[in-house]
Amino acid sequence: MVSCAGLSCLRGMRSVCLPLTTFLAFCLLLTWIFILYQPNHGPGKKQRISWQSWESVFVDQSSPSRPAINKPNATQPYSGSGGSKGEVDWWNVTQPTKEIDYSSLPLDVWTPLLPHGTGLSEITVVGCYVDPSLAEGLCDPDTTREKDAIRGKWVRVWPNLNAEGNYMSGYLNVYYRRTRRMDVDLITEIKLLPKDETPSTNPETDHWHKVKTSLRAGVLRQPPLYLWYKTGKSLGGMTAEEKRDIITEMDVLYGDDVPWYGFETLEPPTMPQSGKIQSTRLTYRRGVKLPPKAHPLHFSKDGKFKVLQVADLHYSVSRGVCRDTDLKPCEGSDNITNTLSVIAKFARAATDRKVPWAVVFGNHDEDDGLAKEHQVSLMRSLPYSLVERGPKDIHGVGNYLLKVRSADASKTHLLTLYFLDSGSYSKGWNDWFGLFHPTDYDWIRQNQIDWFLQESGSISAIERPFSPDTGKDIGDIWKRQHIADQLTPTTRKLAKPNAMMFFHMPLPETYNKADGDPRSGRLLDVGITGQENPGNAKGNDKFFENGILKALESDHTSHTDVSEVKVIGNGHCHLTENCRRVRGVWFCFGGGGSYSGYGKIGFDRRFRVFEISDYGETIRTYKRTEKDEIVDSMVLAGAGAPSF
Repeated sequence: MVSCAGLSCLRGMRSVCLPLTTFLAFCLLLTWIFILYQPNHGPGKKQRISWQSWESVFVDQSSPSRPAINKPNATQPYSGSGGSKGEVDWWNVTQPTKEIDYSSLPLDVWTPLLPHGTGLSEITVVGCYVDPSLAEGLCDPDTTREKDAIRGKWVRVWPNLNAEGNYMSGYLNVYYRRTRRMDVDLITEIKLLPKDETPSTNPETDHWHKVKTSLRAGVLRQPPLYLWYKTGKSLGGMTAEEKRDIITEMDVLYGDDVPWYGFETLEPPTMPQSGKIQSTRLTYRRGVKLPPKAHPLHFSKDGKFKVLQVADLHYSVSRGVCRDTDLKPCEGSDNITNTLSVIAKFARAATDRKVPWAVVFGNHDEDDGLAKEHQVSLMRSLPYSLVERGPKDIHGVGNYLLKVRSADASKTHLLTLYFLDSGSYSKGWNDWFGLFHPTDYDWIRQNQIDWFLQESGSISAIERPFSPDTGKDIGDIWKRQHIADQLTPTTRKLAKPNAMMFFHMPLPETYNKADGDPRSGRLLDVGITGQENPGNAKGNDKFFENGILKALESDHTSHTDVSEVKVIGNGHCHLTENCRRVRGVWFCFGGGGSYSGYGKIGFDRRFRVFEISDYGETIRTYKRTEKDEIVDSMVLAGAGAPSF
């Protein structure tokens, strides 16, 4: 029972507590809006502002308690939105060089693109009538355990100097020793000289050493050519500058093109070019020359990104006759000899222009026996390469994805590029012991499908269309163009970024009946097709049905299921260059781009271009022909694209 005095007291407390409670609630609301609601580093990997998902970043890079991000050697001024004067674009800075444990690199294995700083101590040349890789040790240079311990074990430079000759010329390989000892004189110069010439008037006094076997041994009608090498100081007696100038690697180059990055070519050729026989040269590297790396993939500040699809180059080391063309003059490349030299050659157009590049493997890439595993390791060591090996526990080599981000400080993931290995050939019952030709093309297997679905499922949804950061500091509230626009379901959505996918051989569904265009009723199939038989494999693990169509861009869309992958780019079929939409997904062939592969007179070689704009929303494509004509420009996704 409450007395009147108690009720009076309660009424008095209410008159005081209600205004106080209101005031405290208002303070808490302001605290939530201006402090708690703001993005913070927190324990999570992702933060959200409105619906926009982005990876967390550090704001204060000057704080000693936080690591600096992309700070070293930043030289260019920031010209985008949201940055203070003097800052730099997040993607346009020099990344700190990864520390290399040179002592962990193997001394007795030939891998020409390893960043070896260890010098060579001795060089020799050995001829053999048996392939040294099949008879290990049979033709190795003479040595002793004591010499191996002091000067290093002999290492064979794999490419055969006589490969462009004939079988009767046998195998001729360069061998070298590599040592980390501080008391062994290291090689500083190499020269190739005819029989009666010497590198100096007194070679022995000048520490020049002549290799006894000619670099042209076994080749008829060629004058002898000998390798001379000069030894300088031991590692312990060298200055830092002298250490950077020692010979650290050797290789063999077929053809008259460029050597590996950082290598120099020795003249004259060990085998001159003659008719169909391509030239052969020795190359070498001084010190350690790390290739320049590509900037992280990003859109321009006005939301644009471009992809050039180059299909079916059929590159080789030779310069032969062009196939199936009336173009004159024309120079082809049709005699596959050595994949090592071809890899250095095909990437040159991109690396000379400092353009990032990626690859997918086709069905001919292991024709000369060099495994794709090794090819990937070589390509990753080239300038501006984005190539990745991919998981080792799934079918093929080179299953990976690349993310293209916004140019503003949020680094928002706006476009996904998937790369898959569609294989070479499947094995049939008549392929016992590898003695018969493979029976059929390979295909994308179930574990690759599982990998794709896993990668797709790990991608976070973003608010689309994307709006770049227009504030001065990501610690402030971002400016928005139209608040009402953000809340209108018809103009904005929460979904994964658009994706494109590339693999060599087409799927069976590529040849299915095309979707109809609701606007005109015409089939959505643009370009030239029907000039050759379908190029898909007979085997099929239903990648299209169980992979592509299962990976949706959003769980929140209504009325229709929209695939995350909007475009699949294929090669393999040189006379097919159409884009056909099947169940909402575009299949686009590149069209044969090489004069070395088969073609057709009257059918211009061509490359396909994809222009992505509006921060990943719009995908347009066209083809540029050998006559520099642009044909079949069309919108595949975004504003102006056919609806479903």
